[in-house]
Amino acid sequence: MRLISWNVNGIRAVSKKEIFGSMTFMEWLAEESPDALCLQETKAWPEQLKKDLLEPAGYHSFWNQAEKKGYSGTCIYTREKPIASSTGMGIEELDKEGRIVSVEFPEFTLLNIYFPNGNQNEQRLKYKLDFYDAFLDHINALRESGQKVIFCGDINTAHHPIDLSRPKENEHVSGFLRIERDWLDKLEDENYTDTFRHFCKEPENYSWWDYKTRARERNVGWRLDYFWVSDDLLPNLKKAFIMSEIVGSDHCPVAIDIEF
Repeated sequence: MRLISWNVNGIRAVSKKEIFGSMTFMEWLAEESPDALCLQETKAWPEQLKKDLLEPAGYHSFWNQAEKKGYSGTCIYTREKPIASSTGMGIEELDKEGRIVSVEFPEFTLLNIYFPNGNQNEQRLKYKLDFYDAFLDHINALRESGQKVIFCGDINTAHHPIDLSRPKENEHVSGFLRIERDWLDKLEDENYTDTFRHFCKEPENYSWWDYKTRARERNVGWRLDYFWVSDDLLPNLKKAFIMSEIVGSDHCPVAIDIEF
């Protein structure tokens, strides 16, 4: 199975662009044909979308939209019909922004998350950290119920200095604060694995570049997008990679191959 995650920075906007050579988003999806495509920052309610985006041919689709139109939002397209699907974590204050959509398969539960950004102010940083803690409780509860867990999305934090171009200059910037990175350390302590770093220890591998400074042209970036798996899935994990050749957003897709 190939699973792909992508913060599209607006699904309606990205669908109108050429994202790989002359390929449009829908042409790329048909060509790449992943078993699941997890999208973040869709910025749309389902009723605002044309049928091909709402439910592409050959796929089931699962949406979670923010209460506020044009903001946040997540979606999963899956080839196989899941056993069950859900949205949120069951915490009203943290579920208003459409940040989580989940699907359950016999082999694993897949969660697609658009984690909050803490850059705006102290209040939003606290919201981000509260979301982090609640999410870890949520996935740990899934594991305690006997489920194996894969989660992906825009985590909005670079874990280690190797995961961004200018770590020293960003030590006091949300996205690389010690308190944010400590949570990613905690994930590892609780037996979750960052799939990309499981295979690749090399620097200069990023998934987000600032539009305003044309940072992508110089590869001055951050690795903010991840696939994590519970360690009981490591024997099934075959590959993890960043699809930096795909344009159309300030993020690029990331992906894993997993076999059962």
